[in-house]
Amino acid sequence: MTQIHFIVNPISGNGKHRLSEAFLEDFFDVNHYTLKVKFSNHRGHAITLTKASIADGANIIVACGGDGTINEVASTLVGKNIPLGIIPVGSGNGLASNLNIPQDINKAINIILKNAQTWIDVGCLNNQYFFSNMGFGFDGNVIKNYEASEHRTLYCYLKASIKSFRNYNKKETISVKINDKDVLINPFLIFISNSNEMGYNVSLTPKASLQDGLLDVVIVPQISKAKMLLFCLSMLFRKPDFFKESSCFQTKSFKIKRIEGDCFETQIDGEFLKIETVSVAISVKSKALVVIA
Repeated sequence: MTQIHFIVNPISGNGKHRLSEAFLEDFFDVNHYTLKVKFSNHRGHAITLTKASIADGANIIVACGGDGTINEVASTLVGKNIPLGIIPVGSGNGLASNLNIPQDINKAINIILKNAQTWIDVGCLNNQYFFSNMGFGFDGNVIKNYEASEHRTLYCYLKASIKSFRNYNKKETISVKINDKDVLINPFLIFISNSNEMGYNVSLTPKASLQDGLLDVVIVPQISKAKMLLFCLSMLFRKPDFFKESSCFQTKSFKIKRIEGDCFETQIDGEFLKIETVSVAISVKSKALVVIA
């Protein structure tokens, strides 16, 4: 008997999904599967629920939500032999898209039933994991404004982007040093990706792979607002390397040190995070998570 536990964020995708134990029982034969459905009710709760599922002997744990929910469940499964299933019912769904998991709930469930497993890389920011991407600067500020909006929709994401664009020159000065070499003053963007999509079919790292043991990095120094628009256009066309001010490379690890400024404002898998340590270490764990895809 296979035990499958579902960790569901009830408000993902504006809470319009229909995921419940009664709904899921129609897909899983009771002679072969035991189901348990758990609902998270605050940030970080999915971590607690996943730990309990591991202790209960779950054979498969399925994250049902957006990239934030997936991050919490997946972070708890890193280095373990319990496969992660994904039912993407969030807004961006970048990781699910990279894994070719459709947003159609029925089709996503059928992928779990087929149970084809593969190992993927995991990004590390100090002691935290990321699976899709993370970013400093403009990227982090967009997510900060996005989380302040009432809904998680593409329209709200665009509004958050416009607000960040308008306030770009009003932020406090921050200077950083990368790998003890290059110093950047008020960098527009430092983006680190493990996957080839940010969500909403937008990508800064279209050539990134979840299984190459490398992180794809895009660094853009301080630029004018006119050049910000040009960079956004290059991003929409998935050609960030065409923007001559950007630096694109792959790496297994690197460090960022804050020389000036009170903190790092970052996003990690679409969730805003304020980091007050002076330096951060970013690296990748090769094939550290098993997923059903």
